[in-house]
Amino acid sequence: MDIKNASKQASLINNLPLLASQVVEGFISGIHKSPFHGYSAEFAEHKLYNKGESTKHIDWKLFAKTDKLYTKKYEEETNLRCHFILDQSSSMYYPEYDQINTEQLDKISFSALSIACIMQLLKKQRDAAGISIYDQKLNFQAREKGSDRHFRMIYSKLEEVIQNRNESYTTNTYKFLHEIAENLKRRSLVFLFSDLFQYDVSKGELFEALRHLKYNKHQVVLFHTLDYKTEVNFDFGSSPKRFFDLETGSKIDLYADQIEKEYKQKMSSFIEELKMTCAKYKIRYVETDVRKNFEKVLSTYLVETQKLNA
Repeated sequence: MDIKNASKQASLINNLPLLASQVVEGFISGIHKSPFHGYSAEFAEHKLYNKGESTKHIDWKLFAKTDKLYTKKYEEETNLRCHFILDQSSSMYYPEYDQINTEQLDKISFSALSIACIMQLLKKQRDAAGISIYDQKLNFQAREKGSDRHFRMIYSKLEEVIQNRNESYTTNTYKFLHEIAENLKRRSLVFLFSDLFQYDVSKGELFEALRHLKYNKHQVVLFHTLDYKTEVNFDFGSSPKRFFDLETGSKIDLYADQIEKEYKQKMSSFIEELKMTCAKYKIRYVETDVRKNFEKVLSTYLVETQKLNA
């Protein structure tokens, strides 16, 4: 399912739906080897029959072929509403590359392509997608819809986000999460993509906002999006480096290896505290490394949708 095998060096600009489709096709083709045995490649038109449901729409011809009970799913059905929340602050445009492509993704591009992949699955199941994008302000918001036109609009917006980097923009995620929670009127599966670098977990502001979403009965998943090589393992070698804060513009010169141990300890504590707090409030926390493929993102989506349908 690794897109590097299918679209080497392909640009994400104007190719996002195509690349997402290739990722999803690879993921589905390998799904029989995974724990998701019940997830059928026919899922665009069928869903597994659950005991106690009406037998009116069972596809008996498909039962004869597969020995499994499926019900026909009609276009007007929308069983799932999914809302994506994307942090567009300047730190999300790290690592910096001369050209963003499928072999080198910054955090914003990885997040955008992840969202596009999940949207491919939503579209196949005729479910609805919405999105909120923020930095210093809530830049864009679209309610959940399932039409082709709506999906194309979101893809276009994601391509625009990848291309148009904001210089030195900080953000207050918790402020906008409260606003988004107020705007989400119907129960949804909510995916937040952020590096969360601007937060002191001990203050509790972020989780107060996430609890607002939980209070409104939304199912919340936090994709903590990082470049693990440098942002977690602090792998910068032993030569002197100049480090820039992408959101404030401040800089510092130092030997990375001299502070590597202390940095890794603090980063490990930060991540562990996030995990523990998410567990406390029953929010799904997912570590997401931009140098890896999208299997963890898509598997998380399947697990969460199965919970909703249970």
